Amino acid sequence: MTTTPLERKMLGNAGDPDAPTTTIDVSEDVARPMQAVPKSLLLARAEQAALAAFIAVPLVCVLVGAFVAWGGFLSWRDVVISTVFYAITGHGITVGFHRYFTHGSFKAGRGVRVALAVAGSMAVEGPVTRWVADHRRHHAYSDKEGDPHSPWRYGENFPALCKGLWHAHIGWLFDVEQTDQKRFTPDLLADPDVARVNRLFPLWVTLSLGLPPVLGALLALATGHDVSTGAVTAFFWASLVRMAVLHHATWAINSICHTFGERPFKTRDKSSNVWPLAFLSMGESWHNLHHADPTAARHGVDRWQFDSSAELIRGLEKLGLATDVRWPSRERLDARRVSV
Repeated sequence: MTTTPLERKMLGNAGDPDAPTTTIDVSEDVARPMQAVPKSLLLARAEQAALAAFIAVPLVCVLVGAFVAWGGFLSWRDVVISTVFYAITGHGITVGFHRYFTHGSFKAGRGVRVALAVAGSMAVEGPVTRWVADHRRHHAYSDKEGDPHSPWRYGENFPALCKGLWHAHIGWLFDVEQTDQKRFTPDLLADPDVARVNRLFPLWVTLSLGLPPVLGALLALATGHDVSTGAVTAFFWASLVRMAVLHHATWAINSICHTFGERPFKTRDKSSNVWPLAFLSMGESWHNLHHADPTAARHGVDRWQFDSSAELIRGLEKLGLATDVRWPSRERLDARRVSV
């Protein structure tokens, strides 16, 4: 099956004839400006109000978290539950939404496919098809007109870049213009399992927020502590704070990793590696290599570059749950590396 350069670029495989492809019926040129997807004004305002709440409330909890912890409002139960939910939902985004659904870095059976879609949905960054459509569009227009979240949108001087960083980090989320999912994710829209996970997005949000306090209460009961306190502290740390930290780790890839950092690989944009974000982003902040070789299952390819998402994919591969994994070869890396 042959595909146009645009189809490969939309999946992040521009000019790579060896990369796996997903057929996307798009005949327009890449430079064509994106058109807004019509939607009712009432629905748009309701979505923006909900989005503002899901950003503001967890962020406030992060800001007051230090004072809360100092007052003894943080227990080992909260640390464990927060860590587990951060790992599950975070890797649902990095391994599931990003490397699997967006770029096809590996193949998986139905059970793993659904599990990754649910885990990513519980990160509360939007339904899988909307997330993937935005990211495929980002790769098709990276740091050019049409990119939904480029920090270079307003120019390169200091005031313009400050405005652009805000837009790339959070501001773009409130844009009433949405990526056309029929154009960018026809493969996912045609998948009945993904469609079902999409429709149940409110359920995954409810579980993401509701399971931590339930577990906190059960652990408190099992260890002889106050049940209500166990539920409240778990909700604060493992639901709200966990969600806020993960959101900003994800959004920092859009903003910081397209502005600052190192660029050891050749790309057509300003994607960069930012090592301090590697742990929180589970390896996503090795962003320069990702844009140089988007379908690669590993982003942290050099020595000491932490990439837990790649290790999870490797574990799935060893268990026979992931196949046709696109591990970056030394030849491909050398061909893309900037000459010293």
